[in-house]
Amino acid sequence: MSVILGGAVKLYQYLNDDIADPRTQEWFLMRSPWAGLAILSIYLMSVLKWLPNFMSKRPAYELRSIIVIYNIIQMFGCAYVFYQSMKLGWLSHYKLVCQPPDEEPHSVDYAWRVCYGYFVLKLMDLLDTVFFVLRKKQNQVSFLHVYHHFGMVAVSWGMVKWLPGGHVTFLVTLNSFVHVIMYMYYLLTIWDKSFKKSIWWKKYVTQIQILQFTLLLAHFIVLTLAKDCNYPREPAYLLIPQNLFMVILFLDFYYRSYIKPPQKNA
Repeated sequence: MSVILGGAVKLYQYLNDDIADPRTQEWFLMRSPWAGLAILSIYLMSVLKWLPNFMSKRPAYELRSIIVIYNIIQMFGCAYVFYQSMKLGWLSHYKLVCQPPDEEPHSVDYAWRVCYGYFVLKLMDLLDTVFFVLRKKQNQVSFLHVYHHFGMVAVSWGMVKWLPGGHVTFLVTLNSFVHVIMYMYYLLTIWDKSFKKSIWWKKYVTQIQILQFTLLLAHFIVLTLAKDCNYPREPAYLLIPQNLFMVILFLDFYYRSYIKPPQKNA
């Protein structure tokens, strides 16, 4: 038992200290994983148990003004991260096939403005689920929704912790662009309910998400195949199955929502 515990301690020290990026370790929530894990645990308990129980005998909250402000903040936040990622990396010196970790002079700026900014936005994304529950839209708290939000917080935290720059940040750029479109759509539907029925691009938002995860899947597969690439392959080994799973889940959602014929009542 002591050998197992000793090995676990050494593994934790290796992951948390030895291979961590020294530039980001003193940033809020980055010194160790425990605070982040506590936030995710509270999130799961809140949206799956505590808040549903709290709302069981209460009327739904409207929250229209709050959600409008939230969507505007998210839209401009994602646009900022996308712009900074393009300016500091993907439109200047980053390469699609194999982009090594950042070097000076842009490395700290990119780590802070892009990677850490993206992590903060993924934490804010958790409020999406909270709003669903408070508005008594529990049917929208699906496995896909909760898994995606939980997983993106974990992925973005790991990126800031270990590799805040380089090849993996194509995820940040693409996902931030997609979220600008998504939150613009959400803003329109909450601003004027008629948009929810009349807007023509409702299903195309899901198509854009499927395309996003397909491109990311290809991007990380390329990393495993690139020769003499000075970038760790481990993120690709984790993110290939993650993105493949997301493609499958979104395809299933798209089929059930837009292709499968509605069941007729007996």
